[in-house]
Amino acid sequence: MNRLPILAILIAALTLTGGLATGPLPANAAADVNIAIVTNLGTIDVVLDPVHAPITTKNFLHLIDEKFFDGGTFFRAVPSFVIQGGNKTREKDNDPAIPLETPFKTGVKNTDGAISMARTQEPNSATSEFFICDGDQARLDGSDTQPGYAAFGHVTKNMELVRQIARMPGAGQMLNVPVKILRIRRLP
Repeated sequence: MNRLPILAILIAALTLTGGLATGPLPANAAADVNIAIVTNLGTIDVVLDPVHAPITTKNFLHLIDEKFFDGGTFFRAVPSFVIQGGNKTREKDNDPAIPLETPFKTGVKNTDGAISMARTQEPNSATSEFFICDGDQARLDGSDTQPGYAAFGHVTKNMELVRQIARMPGAGQMLNVPVKILRIRRLP
C-alpha cells in the first residue's frame, strides 16, 4: 500500500482546517472578534483572539455583553508600561476568577498594544480588570516557571489614545482624573 498519497491528503486537510497553525491568526481571520472601547477622550479599537485565548476572551465578551464596563474608567497609568481599566463600582469581592491562560502557552504576547487581564499575585485571580500595554512588556509573558499575564488581543486603531492616557497626570500610578469608559461594544 502506498502511504504517500494518504499522508499528502492528511497534511492538506490539517492545513485547510488550521491543524498546523502555530502562531496567532492574522487580524482579519474569521475567528477574531473586534470591539470598541469608547472613552470620553475617543475610541480604541481592539481585536480579541478567541482561538488562542478562549477562556479569557469568553469572559471578557460576557462582561461586554452584560454592559459591565459601562461607566467604568481607566484609573491606572504608567508611561511605557500599561493603562489599566475596569468598573470598580460593579466589582464584587466574590466575582468568579478565571483560570490563567499564560502567554507562554497561548502564544499571545504582551507586546505594544496588547490587551491583557489584570490580576493579583495569584495567577488565577483575574476577574474583570484589564490593561493595555504601552510598549512591549515581555516580562509579563511569563515562562515555564512564571505564570505571566493573560494577553488575549491587540489594539488595531488609536494607540495614540493609549499613549495619551499613559502620560496623563497622576499620583503614583493612579490617574488624577480617571478616563471614563463610556462603553465597550462588539463591532460588526
